[in-house]
Amino acid sequence: MKPKQVRKLLERYRVTSGKGFRLKDYPPADIAEGIVDKRAAESLLAEGVQRLAELQELFYPHASWAMLCVFQAMDAAGKDGTIKHVMSGVNPQGVQVTSFKAPGPTELAHDFLWRVGICLPARGHIGIFNRSHYEEVLVARVHAEVLARQNLPAPLVGGRHFWAHRLEDIAAFERYLARQGTLVLKFYLNVSREEQKRRFLERLDTPDKNWKFSAADLAERAHWAEYMDAYEEAIAATAAPWAPWFVVPGDNKWFTRLVVVQAMIEALEGLDLKPMKLPPDDLARLEEARRHLQEEGG
Repeated sequence: MKPKQVRKLLERYRVTSGKGFRLKDYPPADIAEGIVDKRAAESLLAEGVQRLAELQELFYPHASWAMLCVFQAMDAAGKDGTIKHVMSGVNPQGVQVTSFKAPGPTELAHDFLWRVGICLPARGHIGIFNRSHYEEVLVARVHAEVLARQNLPAPLVGGRHFWAHRLEDIAAFERYLARQGTLVLKFYLNVSREEQKRRFLERLDTPDKNWKFSAADLAERAHWAEYMDAYEEAIAATAAPWAPWFVVPGDNKWFTRLVVVQAMIEALEGLDLKPMKLPPDDLARLEEARRHLQEEGG
């Protein structure tokens, strides 16, 4: 894609301030007609995957910056498939994917960001959070029993500012990461309730996909409106230039993947990294190794 097209595409979905943010302003079925040609989507995605791989080859050896990509969505929005396709060309040595499940006893004995901190990517690495610390202001907000299991001191729980304070903590945490050299990109894959229903039915009707369906998916679907409210507030409270959200249309998987890969490319290109140049002593050792190999017999 041409740079101007990429800028227009990403600005359409990037959120860097919560002022005036409304989730309803981002249609889940949008495919940016006039910016993206659907007929070229497959080749554009392939080119993006290749470009991301090239940028990682620069990013990894510098070992100065890190990149954290957070993926949040309702069930069946395509997080796993998006991560699989977008990251298909990169060197696995420089990527770590973390899926945050329900916290266990050790995690519950610490603050809610503790388990996130120990899973952050090292410098030179790309970290993928498949669900993340945002579950603590989404699931924990919709289901009171989840918060109750965290055994917080009674005076600190409840009150009209509790969730606002937790969101402030997340925003401060991400600001800290940015100041330490971690690029923070957050993707909300915005699938519609109608498309989720279609994908659920497809999973039920296709034997090879039955394993993807869980009764818990239907239980969560019943809380759709509550989740939308929680997502809207979370995005508005934590969107920032140094930790932007991308509200990515989720009804068309090809388009979702294209937006995500272009956002990652833009962030890495913005670092303007150059190929590593070795210091003279290291170059001399390489030359010595070359002579040694050339002088070997056989």
